[in-house]
Amino acid sequence: MLPPPLGQGTKKAYHGQSIFTVCIHSMSAFVSHNAAEPLAALDGGCSVYIYTDGACSGNPGPGGWGVLIQIDQKNIELSGAVSPTTNNRMEMLAVIKALQWRSEHCPKAKTTIVSDSQYVIRGITEWIQGWIRNGWKTSGKKPVENQDLWQEMWALVQSDSLIQWQWVRGHNQHPENEHADRLARSAIHTLSDPSNARNPRDASPSLFASHVS
Repeated sequence: MLPPPLGQGTKKAYHGQSIFTVCIHSMSAFVSHNAAEPLAALDGGCSVYIYTDGACSGNPGPGGWGVLIQIDQKNIELSGAVSPTTNNRMEMLAVIKALQWRSEHCPKAKTTIVSDSQYVIRGITEWIQGWIRNGWKTSGKKPVENQDLWQEMWALVQSDSLIQWQWVRGHNQHPENEHADRLARSAIHTLSDPSNARNPRDASPSLFASHVS
């Protein structure tokens, strides 16, 4: 069962900081946990399902990304926002943030990453090795778009045989995909204050909220 959307009292935003808060839902109590510290309860060889999505209000324009992680009977939400950006960059950044979380908390877990972006799925499973061989040029000899994020994503997965990739059709009543989409779109609203925005090249977004239930 998916957790409810982040509500008042559970959503933690830290502007201009790389540390975020994880709220662990146990019965009716919420316990704050610094994300810089490992979550022992989530460690080990369990399987992980990660659902990612990106959204953009205008393309380019203000953008947000959302991640739903299902592990050890827990649902974990991550989200963030940057501006200006593009939809493809938000799709990619969602995956990168999910992979970074996995690297910190459960690097040996069998992991399925589910995205509705063919750009992400085909890019990381079909196109990227050709881009690398061609010096980050496409088959048409043009520079690969979003090379910085592709390189960051590739560094997180290139030697990892425990990660599988799955495409789903977006906006097709897939509960977890729809949930990640809501997280991404909600994150965009945090950009009403221009001082919160940071470039998507930055590994630490302006808003990084996390919720565990």
